Amino acid sequence: MSKTVLVVDDSLSIREAVSYTLQAEGFSVIKADNGKNALKNLTGNTVDLIITDLHMPEMDGIELTKEIRKLNDFVHTPILLLTTESQVSKKMEAKQAGATGWIVKPFESERLIAVIKKVLR
Repeated sequence: MSKTVLVVDDSLSIREAVSYTLQAEGFSVIKADNGKNALKNLTGNTVDLIITDLHMPEMDGIELTKEIRKLNDFVHTPILLLTTESQVSKKMEAKQAGATGWIVKPFESERLIAVIKKVLR
């Protein structure tokens, strides 16, 4: 049975690129364009991993991470932030919110898959 990944990014091209990379590796993908829609997609779905952008309208990646961590079914679900941001302070803020890891855009497909496989062990 394949693992399901929720990909959250306001950029259609990034959502599609990440989705394509994941699907090529056998993952099922659910997509959302912002944090609020991502939360709606969690209802009734089994999600094994969440990959989210940091800067998005409606609800950013850190706010989304905080909200996800409040949901009993997703307390331990790995959350990776995929962002152009590389400031240590933002990384620490994300970690304190409950993020599992951080990947800087632009991403290399091989590196993304390696990180995903590591956190899904």
